[in-house]
Amino acid sequence: MKKLYGLVVFVLLLAPALFAQEHYTEGPIWRVQLIRVKPTQMDAYLSSLRKSTKPLIEEQKKEGIIVDYKVFLKETKNNPEDWDICVAIQYKNHAAMDGLSAKGEAVRDKILGGKAQAQELGEKRAEIREIVSSELLQEIFLK
Repeated sequence: MKKLYGLVVFVLLLAPALFAQEHYTEGPIWRVQLIRVKPTQMDAYLSSLRKSTKPLIEEQKKEGIIVDYKVFLKETKNNPEDWDICVAIQYKNHAAMDGLSAKGEAVRDKILGGKAQAQELGEKRAEIREIVSSELLQEIFLK
């Protein structure tokens, strides 16, 4: 009886994974930030992204730390608290995020000049934008 009970528990715990694998295969991981830009600051924020973030992300891509990235501009607003810009960074898989802080710091120092410069940039950006949400998403491919 104990063996039968153990088998039933095992099957119940395994069932969700089996059903998921039936419907999709796992793809890359995306870090997505939704950003609300303060009124009249869109030009300043986009300029900051172009001058600082783009070179940083391009270097991460060149070094193989990330696979790709995308920046989206939201063209509709559902309410005044809605987001304006989405920055999405693609990683090959969860394992690609191992040691990410150290890798990111090395690129940061190379591109921005060091921690102090990055903190100054972050402080300036905080004056013109607010991060609404930061999410980690798994892309899936339906079968």
